[in-house]
Amino acid sequence: MSSVIHPTAIVEPGAVLGEGCVIHAGAIIKAHAELGERCIVHPYAVVGGDPQVLKFDPNADTKLIVGARTIVREYVTLNRALIAGTATRIGSDNLFMACSHVGHDAVIENHCVIANSVLIAGHVHVSSYAILGGGSAYHQFSRVGEGAIIGGLARIRADVPPYVLAAEHSEVSGLNIVGLRRRGLPRETIRELKEAYREVYFHIGNIRELAAKALASGRYASAEAQKFLTFFTVGKRPICRPAKGLPAADSESDAE
Repeated sequence: MSSVIHPTAIVEPGAVLGEGCVIHAGAIIKAHAELGERCIVHPYAVVGGDPQVLKFDPNADTKLIVGARTIVREYVTLNRALIAGTATRIGSDNLFMACSHVGHDAVIENHCVIANSVLIAGHVHVSSYAILGGGSAYHQFSRVGEGAIIGGLARIRADVPPYVLAAEHSEVSGLNIVGLRRRGLPRETIRELKEAYREVYFHIGNIRELAAKALASGRYASAEAQKFLTFFTVGKRPICRPAKGLPAADSESDAE
């Protein structure tokens, strides 16, 4: 199935389009972009543009790689990487809503929803099934864990653990129970995640050490609970916490 390139769209020499892509009028696919099959790029998006860094060498051999079936809406900007031989990487089945931005060397995994006007700085890593609310902004090198939901207009300067709700200024407010159910995770897995969440956020102590201790206990059989706890034991940036003076909710009613 051949790709469709509408009038006034620009696909520069060197760009790679997978089968069945649709490039709408006014969209620009830069020379260093590689799109997987059946991607859709809407008007006036710029895919594979240069990093917004003063010292960047435009002749550097860097890339933007986009996976299959990703939808890029109007005025989205997806930048290529900074250093020769590297790539900004976007996985498959993602939705980038209008005016969102992904900076150089970022990684967006699969099945993510990036809402309107989201600002993702360089080197940010967003794991699969994350939902980033409209107008939220992400500090460079921060991580967003799998299945996390970020509230609109949030300012994220710390790492967001998997499966949590986060908002405001890097504040967690509970587990994303609704999202876990929609993905069809077993009740036992959700129970383990609730218990792991309590282990980290409901006890006094260093949250990285608390998570490592819980992980080493062998009480958590599910891959999801182990992934949640492991997230705290790696990385160098601060990790999101509840708002000061408020307990971090973990009940079903709080999450919904």
